[in-house]
Amino acid sequence: MAWKLDSNIFKRYYIDTLKSISCCDLCGANVSDSYLLGYSLSQALLCQSCVNDLPYFNQSLIAGNLLRWPAVHRALPNIHFEQLFALSPYIYPFNKWLAQMKYLGRFELASLFSVLLCAQWQAMIMNQTIIPINLVLAVPLHIKKWQVRGYNQAHLIAKTFAETLSLPYDANLVLRVKNNDSQMGKTGSQRRKNLANAFALQRKLGSHIKHVLIVDDVVTTGTTVSEISKLLKQAGVETVTLVTVCLTVPNAKDNGPVIS
Repeated sequence: MAWKLDSNIFKRYYIDTLKSISCCDLCGANVSDSYLLGYSLSQALLCQSCVNDLPYFNQSLIAGNLLRWPAVHRALPNIHFEQLFALSPYIYPFNKWLAQMKYLGRFELASLFSVLLCAQWQAMIMNQTIIPINLVLAVPLHIKKWQVRGYNQAHLIAKTFAETLSLPYDANLVLRVKNNDSQMGKTGSQRRKNLANAFALQRKLGSHIKHVLIVDDVVTTGTTVSEISKLLKQAGVETVTLVTVCLTVPNAKDNGPVIS
């Protein structure tokens, strides 16, 4: 009799197999079961000590919204999203990992980022009341950039994040129709001009879609998600939450509410 292997069982078996042969990406120690804020992490890259030592934002100090930190609020003018949830400042080792995932094809890091974000997110919503999330999106790449790179790192993170939290995910709703110049080195106003009319919705949103969560890998000025947020709100969305692995903090010498 034919039987179907449960995907969760296979995933767990795969992770356990990797752990048995893995060394920590940071310190070289053996990798075993790991936890963050009481949540089990399905990952085979870091030992428990290094998981504990990562430079996380302290979500309890900012009630899960970095826009409540005055320095961030001042640094992100003219934004059109209501909540900013970030795992860490853009510092080591996250800045190194993000570059490796983006330019060296280290896809396994997307799963690591997702499980760390999920643990922090679940711990945050245990103590905060949030509007139910109706849809999860990823910041899209233009098709030409996707063809060159071969993948969209924000999509890889968002897909696992949504699956882990059992949230609806749509990889195709937002289309990047303008192949912009790189945002690197541009001022906030230059970024906004560069991204004007860069995105479009591929179809009409359902009337029940009121709270959308957008996932990105790193945020500097928030301009990209802000442009997408404007589109969504024109389509009837009321609240947009930005979830990102890293935030480039306004002052490199002041990482704000950071643990460790």
